[in-house]
Parts: sequence; structure tokens; C-alpha cells
Amino acid sequence: MDWGSILGNAAGEIISPTTAAYALAAIGVGVHFGYAGLLNFGQAGFMAVGAYAFAITTLELGFSVPLAILASVIASIIFAFILGIPTLRLRADYLAIVTIAAAEIVRYLVSTVGLTDLTGGSQGLSGYAREFQALNPFGEGTFGIGPWVYSGEQWWVRVFGWGLVAIASVLVWLLMRSPWGRVVKGIREDEDAVRSLGKNVYSYKMQALVLGGVLGALAGVVFILPRAVQPGNYGTALTFFIWTALLLGGAATVWGPIVGSMIFWVVLSLTNGIINGLRSADVLSFISSTQAGQIRFILVGVALMLLVIFRPQGIFGNKKELSFNV
Repeated sequence: MDWGSILGNAAGEIISPTTAAYALAAIGVGVHFGYAGLLNFGQAGFMAVGAYAFAITTLELGFSVPLAILASVIASIIFAFILGIPTLRLRADYLAIVTIAAAEIVRYLVSTVGLTDLTGGSQGLSGYAREFQALNPFGEGTFGIGPWVYSGEQWWVRVFGWGLVAIASVLVWLLMRSPWGRVVKGIREDEDAVRSLGKNVYSYKMQALVLGGVLGALAGVVFILPRAVQPGNYGTALTFFIWTALLLGGAATVWGPIVGSMIFWVVLSLTNGIINGLRSADVLSFISSTQAGQIRFILVGVALMLLVIFRPQGIFGNKKELSFNV
């Protein structure tokens, strides 16, 4: 096996735009679940709303990149209100079911034939990243160090994505140490006790849903910059992968979602490289390429099961911080 190539590909995933998008989305889910106690299983819906708002306003309305990002944020806020107004009085598994359904509704809506002229239907949209790449400050050529050698355009996507992750991390860190954050964490622990103190629990839940949803929409923008918008990318599996990254690092932490996303993609890349290497060496020749791709997710799933059993708070988490461990 070519260990240099396998390890190089895995190292590249540490700072890839996809990892940045997952980290940003996982920070949003961390606000929902880790801090506010909201079981949101529809983060893929927020990512789809943000991605399509960015792509459509860029292609159809000719918006500049900042205006298109603002449109994504506004669209996610509207979606959060549409989702939250009738559902935030629900608890635990009921809210999870509703949010899964909402994300699926968004996915099927953008892939309908009647909206093909606007959303591209099942084929999706492309060509919206030209305005973004026009802002590239890195110029031509490739540069970097070790396994992280990329073109200027590739570096620009990475710097932009991880810059948003840094801003989101600082924002969440500051908010959760403010009086607002203490109320939100109090709702996670015992919303009846918070309500008895005169706090509007419903309002705080809505604010947390909006904040996490906006981060999800921005993650959707980062996610599509190196690829086309495809409705198939926003299935329930995307939300479950984001949850996996969150639980790996620790739900009620700032660094947990970021490190968890890095671990998730590095492990996927390593297992894929090793399995394909063993197939090439005829050790696992009886396994097809499709089966090899499935096996790596099985291995990640087993690792997540063991993590939840033996360290449910994640790598950086504090067990006392998690409401499901109280």
C-alpha cells in the first residue's frame, strides 16, 4: 500500500472545505442541542436553505458575494421561524421527528420538476462560485507545505471557510458566557425552573434555533463553494454525520465540533485508503468498491457506538454538561 498517499490524503482532510462546513454546522447543532437542549435533526435543511439562497441570488439576481451570504442568513432565519413557531413547544423525540421531516420537505421541494428553472431540480445548480473566486487574493499557482499544497483558488475557499469557523467559535464562546448563555443552559437542564424565574423559555429557544440555523446556513454556503448544489447531498445522512462529528468532540464545548469534524473526515479518509489498498493487494479482493465505501461508514458507526457507551460527553466534553446524562 502507498502509505504516503493514504496519510497525505487523510492529512488534507484536516483543513478541507468540507471539514470546515461540517465544523460550522456542528457548532450550530451544538448551540441547539449541547447548550439549549433542542434535538434538531434537521440541520441538513438549514444547510440546503443557505446553499440554495446563495446560489439562486448569485445566478438569478446577480447579487454580490456579501449580499448573497446575507440572503442565506435571512433565508435561514425565516426557515427557523417557520420551523420553530409551531414546534418549539414539543419536547425531545417529538421535536427530532418534526425537524427530520422539515429537512426532507426542503430537499424534496428544491428537487421538484416545477421549480427546475429556479433550483435546477434533481440536477442542481452550478457556476455560482465565479463571483466568489473573483475575490481570490492568492493569485495564480500552487503553494503550501507537506500534504497541504493547493492552488490559490483552493486556498481561498479554505481560508474563507475556516475564517467563518473561527468567527462562529468566538461568537458562541462569548454568548455562552453571557447572561443569555446561562439562561439557555438553564433551559437545557430544567426549563420549568427557568420559567418559574420569569424567563420566556419559548423566546430563548427560538433565539437558539435561529442562531444555530444561521450557522447551518453559512455551513451550507461553504459546503457548495468547491462543488455544485445537489439536492441529494442534503439527505438525513448529512445531519447524522454532523451529529457524529459533534458527539465525537463534545456537544457542550466550543472546540468539540471542530476537532470532531476533523477526526470524522480523517478517519473516513484513512479507512477508505486502507481498505482500497488492501483490495489492490488482493487481501480484500472479494470486496467491491461500493462495499468498501460502506465498510468505512460501518467502522465509523461502531466507533461512535463505543464512544457513546464509554465516553458519552465526547473527547472534550464534560459529562455534567449533558442533559441526557443527568
